[in-house]
Formats: sequence, C-alpha cells, structure tokens
Amino acid sequence: MTHYSTVIFDLDGTLLDTLEDLHLTLNHTLAALGMPTRTLAETRAFVGNGIRRLIERAVPAGTDEATVAKANAEFDTHYAVHCNDHTRPYPGVPELLARLRGRGVRLAVVSNKTQYAVDELVGIHFEGAFDAVVGVRPGVARKPARDMVDVAIAEMGGVACGPSVYVGDSEVDVATAAAAELPCLSVSWGFRTPEQLAETGAATICATADELERALDGTKGTKGDGFVWHPGTKGDGFVWHP
Repeated sequence: MTHYSTVIFDLDGTLLDTLEDLHLTLNHTLAALGMPTRTLAETRAFVGNGIRRLIERAVPAGTDEATVAKANAEFDTHYAVHCNDHTRPYPGVPELLARLRGRGVRLAVVSNKTQYAVDELVGIHFEGAFDAVVGVRPGVARKPARDMVDVAIAEMGGVACGPSVYVGDSEVDVATAAAAELPCLSVSWGFRTPEQLAETGAATICATADELERALDGTKGTKGDGFVWHPGTKGDGFVWHP
C-alpha cells in the first residue's frame, strides 16, 4: 500500500525530460531577436519558474519589458509546435504512475509551464494518468506560491481522501511543498544536482523511479546510485553520499 493517497508531481525535470526542447526554443527566440544564444547548462539553470522568468534570465541585462514580452510571444509560438520534438518521460516514470493509479492513488500535475503546453505534453505521454493537470492560469499565482497546488487538490475533490505529498526536482518544488504545508520528495534525475537540492533543504532525494516508489510507500530502501536510506538526518529519507 502507498503511504500517500494523493501525489502531486511537478512536470519538467520530474516526469518529463523537456530540457532540449526548451533550450532549442529559447535559442530560436534569442536568435530571432538578434540576441546571444545560451548553452544547455545555462538553460538548465534558468528553468523552474515558468517561461517568462526563463526569458528574463536569458535575455541580456537591461532588456526592456516590451522586448521581453515580444520574446515571450515568439517562444510560445515556436514551442507550441516543437514542445515534443525531443521530450521524453524519465525511465520508470510511466510504469510508476500506472502502479500508483492501480492502487487508487490520486495523481496531479502542477507546473509553471503554460497550460496549453502542460495539457499537450501530459496528453501525449500520460493520457488518462492524472486526476488534475494544472499549468499557469490567469489569476492563479505560480509556484512557489501554494495556489496551484490548492487548485489541483480542489479539482481532485479536496483533501478528504487522505495524506498528500509533493514530488519535484528543484528548489522551486521544495519551496512549493513548504508553502502548501506538504511533505516533499525530491528527485535527482532532473534539472538540479543532489548537492543543489540538499543545499535548498531537500530532505528526501531519490535517484530512480524505484527509489521514489519506496519513498512513497514509506519503506526503507537500499543503497543505489549513490543514495542510501539514512534515517534521522534532515528527515528520514534517501540522502546523498558521494
């Protein structure tokens, strides 16, 4: 039995490896506006707070708001066509979601991606897997505010069905879980390293889908991929031991 009856997932870097498509669209946008392009490593560091913030971080310092808005529109136009060119689920994720659904666990996605992109990618890769799919919407504060989590829980019928947990891959997700007053399980296969996650206060860091499933089950795991179950430090969980 899964310890949690509701699991709320981040999307980019947690369920789907979207980095290459984000990077290619970002560089298309920058080149279209005559701006210097960015490396894959820079793009990885910039993501997590939504497309607008990604663009604000990527454009040259001092870029005016009108140009940022133009870049945002160009990004959206290109990404709508190319959001799934290279995007794929992380290993073991589809199978994990299927097992959780088979146990009757409520599942949701909460993403700082624009709603159209969240809907499209979830529909392509995880059709029918989620009870709520929440992207950026007018009037709803984006993560790390708790508002999108609250919307997801409301769309699933509220909190009456039991304990909830938040799963993500970045410092934004750690902060979102804290704001929503939920436990957080962090994954290290996404856009942040284990060390970066630990520095932001992640207490449970899972290296594989199997480790994440054990953490969701509330059972102690075994050594794997540099992570060991280490009870009693920063919260019982998988922690990094280089």
